[in-house]
Amino acid sequence: MRKVYIGLLGCGTVGTGTARILLEKKDLISQRVGAELILKRVADIDIETDRGLRFAPGVLTTDAGSVLNDPQIDIVLEMIGGEGIARKFILEAIQNGKHVVTANKALLAHHGNAIMKAATEKGVDLAYEASCGGCMPIIKTMRESLVGNRIESMTGILNGTCNYILTKITEDGSSFEDALAEAQARGYAEADPTLDVEGGDTAHKLAIMTSLAFGMAINLNDIYVEGISRITPLDIQFAGQFGYKIKLLAIAKNKDGAVESRVHPTMIPQGNLMSNVGGTLNALMITGDAVGEMIINGHGAGMMPTASAVVSDIVDIARNIVFGHPGRVPMLSYQPEQIQTIPVLPIDEIETQYYFRFAAQDQPGVLSKISGVLGRHGISLKSVHQKGRETKGPVPIVMFTHRAKEADVKRAMAEMAALDVVADRPMVIRIEDEDER
Repeated sequence: MRKVYIGLLGCGTVGTGTARILLEKKDLISQRVGAELILKRVADIDIETDRGLRFAPGVLTTDAGSVLNDPQIDIVLEMIGGEGIARKFILEAIQNGKHVVTANKALLAHHGNAIMKAATEKGVDLAYEASCGGCMPIIKTMRESLVGNRIESMTGILNGTCNYILTKITEDGSSFEDALAEAQARGYAEADPTLDVEGGDTAHKLAIMTSLAFGMAINLNDIYVEGISRITPLDIQFAGQFGYKIKLLAIAKNKDGAVESRVHPTMIPQGNLMSNVGGTLNALMITGDAVGEMIINGHGAGMMPTASAVVSDIVDIARNIVFGHPGRVPMLSYQPEQIQTIPVLPIDEIETQYYFRFAAQDQPGVLSKISGVLGRHGISLKSVHQKGRETKGPVPIVMFTHRAKEADVKRAMAEMAALDVVADRPMVIRIEDEDER
């Protein structure tokens, strides 16, 4: 039986899970691939910690070069993370003629175009299923299952930390700070949660996915990103009263020559399948012109779910090696020469519905002043709700709009913030509701 040799760089959480599957499911994988997959070398700065695995003598090493420069190793797994040494090692592996598997969405979002160009020129495969959604087969679905579709839109819950926090606020009435603290205590959030809660992690994934969906170069810089740190239990309570839930969504839409690509808290109807994706789960809804609407959901992170996706990439590449056809499936779904530079619409140009919450002084004429500002900027109101006083001070006024342009909303909010009857910065949350289009 043909042997395919594998080298692993980084044996942390995902690296350990990947090694476990390769060692414990070796026979099963061999039966499916038609080749024996051999984990020849595992390089990590820490080779003393007990990972609960029994490696053969000589497999563990602190020398990454023994992976990168071993002529027998066919596939290099980059499980280090970050953009520094990981990028160096991947490019070195490619130059040495080795295929690469990575779960590093940040690296691909920032440097994926150059890395994929290097892989194409060298004639090797670069696979990255685990970078977008853990065990969910997002990459394979778009690269292979939906190749006969024009992708119209994608809507994703792609960060388990944010989804857990919003679920806790929704179900328990927790504050953002308390929900975050619990997420950290459970290991769902990092000590520094900024990348997750401010939307950066989700944006990394969306940059990769828009490229796959629309045949465009990876473009992280033009994605609008807004996090969940300003979301309050009050906003979630109001959302529920009017039939919505709040989720941090990655949204991409085909706009005939341009693309919407944005990440922000969003109200979606409670009847939307995505609204019931709770806890740390992730989900992606894809609309294609042939398949219509479909949804994929599952664990977006974690040792074994992510390792499962890594192993699926290893198997795909091993099959290519066995049958002598590297590059059989294009890295970004489209052939390299067909990848275009497609503009991302500035956030000011999008049109959607909006939820506004104002902390307003409880006095006559307040509603007319606020409505007058909105009217001057062409923003049409669908409904207005003034809540009764529960404590001394400003009272909340909640408004839902018909479709409006973001630029008009921004100008109106800037003017609104200067009104003497509005106490604090207005809260604005975008709404995605297909029934209202």
